[in-house]
Formats: sequence, C-alpha cells, structure tokens
Amino acid sequence: MPRNEEEESLEERRFQLEKQVKALRKQRGNGDEPEAPSKVSDRKQMSQGLKLSSEFISAVFVGFMIGYLLDRFAGTGPWGMVIFILLGFVAGVLNVLRAIGVVRQPEDRLDGDNQ
Repeated sequence: MPRNEEEESLEERRFQLEKQVKALRKQRGNGDEPEAPSKVSDRKQMSQGLKLSSEFISAVFVGFMIGYLLDRFAGTGPWGMVIFILLGFVAGVLNVLRAIGVVRQPEDRLDGDNQ
C-alpha cells in the first residue's frame, strides 16, 4: 500500500469518527460544545483536601524526626520515636479538626471564656 493511500485511509477514518462523535453529542444534548471545565467548587474542595492531608502527614513526619533524633542522641531506644510519632499523630488530627472548624482555635477559646 503506497504511503499516499494509507494517509487518505486514515483521514477518511478520522472524518467518520468525528461525525460519529458529533452525532453522539447531539443525542446527549451537548451539541457541538466540548465538555464544560470542572467547577470552581470542585477545585476548592480538592485544594482543601490536599491542604488537610499535607498538614496531617507533616505533623506525623515531624513527630517521627524528633523521636528519631531523640533516640539517636539520647540512646532511649525505640521509645522516643514511638511516643513522638503518637504525639505527631494527635497533633495532625487536631490540626485537621481545627482546619475544618470542629475544634476552635486556642485564641477563640480564650475569648469565649472571658465573655
């Protein structure tokens, strides 16, 4: 098959597929319009989820590093790492709860006690 005939065959197939796609879009009611981009609220929710997960993971990592360094320099065995990983986990959960508004910020609690 010469190169020219092969290119013509591919162009013809592409043209047929394009017609089929347009027909399917018309059936679904989309017409010739491409799909709408994702909504702004979807992007905000995704960024909120990434922020919360990174806060949690960083708190656990900081706890791990403090425990590791304590064990390495003080020779306390695995106990420093275990305790600080647990403290990092608790701090991470607390940060996530504060970020979503379940737990009030410390400044808000102090203001609320004075009233």
